Amino acid sequence: MIMIFLTLFVTVVYFLVHTVIFYEQERQLQSITDQEMRVLREALRDRKLNQEEINNLNTIRESGNQFFYYVVDPRGRVIFGDAFISRLQPKLLQLVDGWIPHSQEIRYGTIKNSPPPRRGFDPQSPKGRELHLMMAGRTIYQGDQLVAVFYTGKEVSFINELMNLLLIILVILGILFFGVALWLSYFMSKRAMIPIRKSFDRQREFVADASHELRTPLSILHSSLDVVKMEDEAQLSDFSRNVLNNMKDEIKRMTKLVSDLLTLARSDSGTPELKVETFDFVPSVEQLISSTQTLAQSNGIELHLQTPPTLIIQGDQERLKQLLYILLDNAIKYSPSGGVVNITISNEMMEKQRALRIMVQDTGVGIPAEDQDRIFDRFYRVDKNRSRQAGGTGLGLAIAKWIVEAHRGTIQVSSIPGEGTTFTVIIPMNR
Repeated sequence: MIMIFLTLFVTVVYFLVHTVIFYEQERQLQSITDQEMRVLREALRDRKLNQEEINNLNTIRESGNQFFYYVVDPRGRVIFGDAFISRLQPKLLQLVDGWIPHSQEIRYGTIKNSPPPRRGFDPQSPKGRELHLMMAGRTIYQGDQLVAVFYTGKEVSFINELMNLLLIILVILGILFFGVALWLSYFMSKRAMIPIRKSFDRQREFVADASHELRTPLSILHSSLDVVKMEDEAQLSDFSRNVLNNMKDEIKRMTKLVSDLLTLARSDSGTPELKVETFDFVPSVEQLISSTQTLAQSNGIELHLQTPPTLIIQGDQERLKQLLYILLDNAIKYSPSGGVVNITISNEMMEKQRALRIMVQDTGVGIPAEDQDRIFDRFYRVDKNRSRQAGGTGLGLAIAKWIVEAHRGTIQVSSIPGEGTTFTVIIPMNR
């Protein structure tokens, strides 16, 4: 925006100055041309041009810094005239050749002022200064017949050079102001970010501290419920047993939420805390599939695993297991009874380097196209009611994305509503 404003400012200033200066030069040239035409009309009335009138024309030319004037007949022959540099007459006449000027018409032209020929000098040499000329003219009639054309010209080379210099200065000033504006915006934004950063740090610390403080009482509550249920289960009524089971489920959900908040608090700390090691990922995957098999069967969902016998990778073993669990848990939650979840783990070559590829494909409800860009946002849920019923908090995929990015990988989603969703993770192994 600043660059656009400065560009417009430079353009407008240059255009205004150029217009004002050249308008004044054109007005002066037209005024001189009119004065000379009055002298010519008097000479035509007397049917001769005496020396006094020629002197008057030369005086007007010199006083007005006029570069040349010529009276030319319809055949292009010079009747009389003069120029500041007389040897340039052929070039000057070539500029106005065939031009029948209208009233107040201005024409611009350029000629090269080559040095006069001398021994050892090539007349075709490109050396020589270019002269920029502003020209005007008047037609001379006797009755209805054109008898001559009066041409005048003024050199504006200095003004052209001045305008070029002005443009360079304006561009330099524009770049300078742009640099100053960038520095000021950076400085001011840095100052403005200080309280925002402090507020964010306090918020992150609060979430981390609160999550730590909640972990202990939640663990105690969970253990207490187990003790109560073990000791008094025979004496509990069905209602009391349901209440205890519901409390236990809610405590599990709260414990998971606290754990997720702690994970996100760590992710906000800046540098990801990864314990990178080399290990076989297949046993971890098989153990995870085995532990989630009960949940899948209770929902009437089949799990199909496709993996090589061994898969040696580098990364944080616990975080990668957590990543796979999040994707698998999501697939089970949002797949209807009788659905199928396919898990494919493979080792592939991606852009001349080894990469771990994790693909989790379900046959669930799918994700609308307009929601696919936001599903990795914190607390974002496509179907809030269904997500609450399934025990979702809207943090799982945000954590999954953090784990993938901490391993310098990518996670993508493709989905067709009503047919299912596929999550694909690519993590490079050359770390």
